[in-house]
Amino acid sequence: VVMIPAVLAGEDQSAAAEALEHRIRLVVEHPEAAPAPAAAAPAGPAGAAPAVAPAARPDDRAGETLLVPVSRLDELVRLVGESASANLRLGRLLSERLAVNPGTLAEFRDLSRTLNDLQERTMRARMVPVATITEPLRRAVRDLARSLGKQVRWEDRGTDTELDRSVLQQLADPLLHLVRNAVDHGLESPAERAAAGKPPVASLVLQAMQLGSEVILDVTDDGRGIDVQVVRDRAAAMGTDTSTMDDAAAIMLVFTSGFSTASVISDVSGRGVGLDAVRVGVEAVRGRVEVHSTPGQGTRFRFVVPITLAVLSCLLVEVGRERYAIPMHSVVVAQAADALARAHVDGRPMVWVGDAALPVSGLGRTLWGPSRPDGGEVVVVVSSTRRHAFLVDRLLGQRDVVVKGVSRLVPRLDLLAGASVEPDGSILLVLDAAGLVEQARTDRTPTIDVAPAAAPATSPAVAGTPVSSAVSVLVVDDAAIIRHLERSILERAGYLVRTANDGVEALARLAEERCDLVITDLEMPRMDGFALTKAIRADTRFSNTPVLIITSRASDESRERGLEAGADSYIVKAAFDETALLGAVSRLVGRST
Repeated sequence: VVMIPAVLAGEDQSAAAEALEHRIRLVVEHPEAAPAPAAAAPAGPAGAAPAVAPAARPDDRAGETLLVPVSRLDELVRLVGESASANLRLGRLLSERLAVNPGTLAEFRDLSRTLNDLQERTMRARMVPVATITEPLRRAVRDLARSLGKQVRWEDRGTDTELDRSVLQQLADPLLHLVRNAVDHGLESPAERAAAGKPPVASLVLQAMQLGSEVILDVTDDGRGIDVQVVRDRAAAMGTDTSTMDDAAAIMLVFTSGFSTASVISDVSGRGVGLDAVRVGVEAVRGRVEVHSTPGQGTRFRFVVPITLAVLSCLLVEVGRERYAIPMHSVVVAQAADALARAHVDGRPMVWVGDAALPVSGLGRTLWGPSRPDGGEVVVVVSSTRRHAFLVDRLLGQRDVVVKGVSRLVPRLDLLAGASVEPDGSILLVLDAAGLVEQARTDRTPTIDVAPAAAPATSPAVAGTPVSSAVSVLVVDDAAIIRHLERSILERAGYLVRTANDGVEALARLAEERCDLVITDLEMPRMDGFALTKAIRADTRFSNTPVLIITSRASDESRERGLEAGADSYIVKAAFDETALLGAVSRLVGRST
């Protein structure tokens, strides 16, 4: 009522319009936090001061929140971590000096359970939703699209997903680089889209979700996609040999420092920055970035980052007499080296993982030099853009590690993500995947002697369980991000994977071709997971096919209902990780054979 006459009078109301839009979005997305509507004040004469709204009444919930400096939360996290370490030392002391199994003492079990609960709740206090950084992204998309004459529809989904505040803050700039690059470089003008048979309004979507101890952030557009041949040509001009790279490896060159495919230099593109900054930003939070693109259809960039950097789920390995921790979100495969076929490429030793040959190095030699011997276990580590295999002496298992920063008195080491204090008082070094891969990649000296071998007839899975490439898995989920993620994990482990959007499509796929295992979500259109499971059990053609349910429903009621419908296993998405999925699949496939 106030703004329309002002606009007609020629006044600039863009700032007021933006503020009003923000308030409307706040009311729509968070109605419980919206203030009560106030009576509209009549518009005064031009130039008059606006009427002062009456003071808002105190909110009954105001006493439920308290502003606390982040430094205090960080100190609290540190003290909780110290308490957890002290509890581990106490257990070790009881075992070694008093010959008492601490697990048999009710008081010790209660203390451990309380400390675990305290640690979890303290970490939750640092969490903030992804929605806190989406408004600047939306504005950047709108403003840049307007300046370039493009029409772009911005959408964000799953932004109630929470991340550690420090992790999310460090991702804000990489995400901003990414959406600006997508608008300027990836999305076409309305005329170009019309010529390509596309709707004039382009789509740019940010989707967030939690899977186990990781958060996945997808930025997807329906633009022109990335021309891999152009990437190869630009890389060749920069002196990079791409002749031995497949398209998946070549497309990752867009993250190389100084790389750009833009033909015109502008404030946004063509300066060789942007995607390199994205890679660096993601690596700073111990994450990785993936890119998938189809020419003419669009591109999807994916960030996979840990929920927090304070407590990381790690794989513990031993090299010589020293132990190291590798964050689990960076581990692709961990198993005996003898189970992997080996080869040489250009004089460099390689191991076969799935259908790809990966370079392999001794972890001890990478860390300390050629004086360290190589071990008999292999760990495949993924950085933001590359994978590399490392030989270690022993795999010691997986556990949560309270990670602390290294003192500033110690020079910064790219190989080191942090450190932790062990129950015996020793220091456990937490290794950085990106630093490891880069160090091994620049060391061109062969570190192990392997005999050439053909590609393996079986492909390894995490935890060292080889599976036949003939095993077929059907993944059923209406969320494309989930289907793609599960498919990627399973295909890397050597399974043949098909997908379906819902239960109806899944039954049709089952009728077309045999399947050794069905993995399904519960909440889907047309036919949900409960109905699909019952239908599978009722059909004699595939009634013996194992069914694994993976869902966000964590209630006992949903679990019991799924098992009553005939499911063989049930995984909650909040507890989902690659190891859990492949372990469950291996058990169920073994049961069915």
